[in-house]
Parts: sequence; structure tokens; C-alpha cells
Amino acid sequence: MVSSESGDPNPVRKLLGLGFWVQGFRCFPWMAVNFFLKDGLNVDPSTLQLLQNSANLPMVAKPLYGLVSDAVYIADQHRIPYIAVGAFLQAVSWLTIAVLSPSSVSIFTVTLYLLLSNLGASIAEVANDAIVAEVGKQPTSSSKSSSPSSSGELQSYVWMASAAGGVLGNLLGGTVIDRFSPQAMFIFFGLLLALQFFITINVRESSLNLPKIKADVGIRRQLLQLSNALTKPEIAYSITWFASSYAIIPALTGTMFFYQTEYLKMDSSVLGLSKVFGQAAMLLWSVIYNRQLKSVPPRKLISAIQILMAIFMLSDVLFVKGFYRKMGMPDSVYVVIFSGLLEVLFFFKILPFSVLIAKFCPPGCEGSLMAFVMSAIALAFIVSGYLGVALASYVGVTEDNFSGFPLALLIQALCTILPLYGSSHIPDDVKSKSRTKKE
Repeated sequence: MVSSESGDPNPVRKLLGLGFWVQGFRCFPWMAVNFFLKDGLNVDPSTLQLLQNSANLPMVAKPLYGLVSDAVYIADQHRIPYIAVGAFLQAVSWLTIAVLSPSSVSIFTVTLYLLLSNLGASIAEVANDAIVAEVGKQPTSSSKSSSPSSSGELQSYVWMASAAGGVLGNLLGGTVIDRFSPQAMFIFFGLLLALQFFITINVRESSLNLPKIKADVGIRRQLLQLSNALTKPEIAYSITWFASSYAIIPALTGTMFFYQTEYLKMDSSVLGLSKVFGQAAMLLWSVIYNRQLKSVPPRKLISAIQILMAIFMLSDVLFVKGFYRKMGMPDSVYVVIFSGLLEVLFFFKILPFSVLIAKFCPPGCEGSLMAFVMSAIALAFIVSGYLGVALASYVGVTEDNFSGFPLALLIQALCTILPLYGSSHIPDDVKSKSRTKKE
């Protein structure tokens, strides 16, 4: 890999390992945010979900951050400064929220700082992803063994780092929230980000052996390549269907959080274990896909996951109605296993879809196209969250009235099935499509 070029095998792996681990660990303060809003600011389920989804708006602009990072150099560097800026913005936002007085802080103020935090996270993620892509395309001295595998090896490494951060963040968050205030958790994460900032600014980008792109032609060429790629039917229709398959599902995460904590009086450690279980399932899914499911036609695999999501949502209907409790299954067991799996099932589709889009992507715009895909997914999740708020309001769910919750979950499951009728927009024969492109 990079070691043969730079003489030091560690700079890229250390930088990316820290970056992806910290971003995976973001679940730690975000778990505290839910309790901070519920208990500190006394928000209702709809307001909580509106804030959660609105805070993700900066994620929609990821292609813009990618284009700027490609074209605009700062002190002769175009990756390290953006990672540092991302860490700095996140540190400022979390530390500011921590020192604000709960009696004087408003929901509007908290929303602004959460937006700032996600802006910083988005910028850092784009820069880190760009480094992964660039290093994966670098020629290596060992001609046979490392060239085809270097990209996959580094992607596997950063995936593991992110998953490790997520597992630790959820595990600590679920146990620490009972012993420390949310503000203390915000301070801890803010200081961690400050440490990442100081470590990052002491890394010289020249030590990473990244290719340099002329800024005067980079951004214009990237925009043209991206627009050309998005006009290809197999790409345009696939992205449209994929984003719609998320947007059409009304998310009820805020309502479920209130149901579990207020109605069932679920301990926060159980919610933390549920998220840990989900993160472990995500890691296992990546291994299973890489080893056994790559040859499965993408349309069949994505459709199967969509059906499985609907089944789990129907299971939630039975859970809210107390069916499993009557069968002898404790609520905590269901939340840890089934709720944890359902939460990550939404992301299972992204892996095979990303592989599919990468195969159709014209050479030279992989980074910008994947950033566009991720921003489309982020926008779809935001729309899904807003629909969930509308649905909860329609069925009359409040912080102390969950009688309409089973109906809302049933409608959610039906909406999950609807995208299957348009799944033909997902190409099912990647090989034949690739062959026609070459010809």
C-alpha cells in the first residue's frame, strides 16, 4: 500500500483509523441528546423527531463538500485541512451545548449547534472517504498482490474502525447516561474531537502520498463528469428508486424512543445494548455479503431486505400490543435483538447498492457520484422523518398516549412494501450491462 511509497506504513492508517473511529463514536453524544431533549427541554415525540431529522440537513450537501475538497487547496493541502475543520466545528458545537444553561437554552439554539456539528461531521467524512478512494487507486511497488486488494483492504480497515467506535459509543452511552449528565457526555466528546483536531493539524499531507489535482480544471471537470453520469438511465433510475424506497417509509424512531423510555420505563442500558447488537449485526452483514452474497443479483437482494424490513415492522405491531410479553419474552430482550436489528436493516441495502452503482460509474467520478448517492439517501431519511411526524400526529400519538401507535406501525410496514412494485428500476444483470458499456 502507501508504505512502499512513503516509507512509513502508518500515516494513512493512523489518520483514517482515528477519523472513522471518532465518527463511529458519534452515537455516544447523540444518545445523550435524546435524553437531554426529553428530560431537560421536555420536548414531545414529534418535536424530538423533527429536530433529529432537521439536524441531518448538512449531510445533503456532501457533493458540494467533495467538489470543494477536490479543487480548493489550503496551504498546499486539500484533505487534511478539511478533516481538521470538520473536527473543529464538531468540537465547538458539542462543547458549547455542554456549557449552555438548561434553563436558558432553547430548542432553536440546540438545533443550530447540532446542525453545526453535523456540518463538521459531513466535511470530515467526505475528506476521509476521498483519502480512502485516492489511496486505493495509488500504484504500488508490488505489482501483483497489492494493486487489486489495496482499496478493499483499506475499506475493510476503516469499516472496522467505524464499527468499533459505534460499538464502544453505544455501549458506554447506555451505561454512562445513568451516572453522568448529558452535558458531561457532550464535554467528553467535545474534548475527544479537540484531540483529533490537534493530532490532524500535525500531519503533513505530503506524508500520505496523495495525488495532486490542478484546482483550475478539477471542479469544472468533476461537475461535468457527475452530470454526465447522472444522465445514464441505469444510474439515474437506480438512485431515484433507491432514495424513494427510504423516503416513502414514515420513520417512527422518536415515537418508539418515547414508548420504550416513558411507557415501558426501559433502562437506558438496554437501549445501548440494542444499538451495540445492531452495530455487531452490521459488521457481520458486511462479512457475509463479501463472502457469500456478492453473486446474488442486486435487485433480488435489495428486495429481500425490503421485505425483511416490513416483516420486522409487523413484528413491532405485535410488540406494542404486548403479544411477545404474553408469550413470555421480556420487553428488554425484544428491544435488544429485534429493535437493534430493525434499526440497522435500513442500512443493509446500502452495501449492495453501492457496489452496483460503482460498477456502472464512469471512470473518474467515483467519489462525486458516491457522495451524491449518500446525500440523496440523507435527504430521503429526512423526508422519512418528517412523514413519521405527520403519521404520529394523524393517529394521535403523544408522549402519554400510545393507543394509535400499532396503527402507525402497520401503516409504516405497508409503506415499506410499496417500493417493491418499482424495483425493476434496479438492474438485475450487472454483467450484461457492463459488457454493453464496454462494447
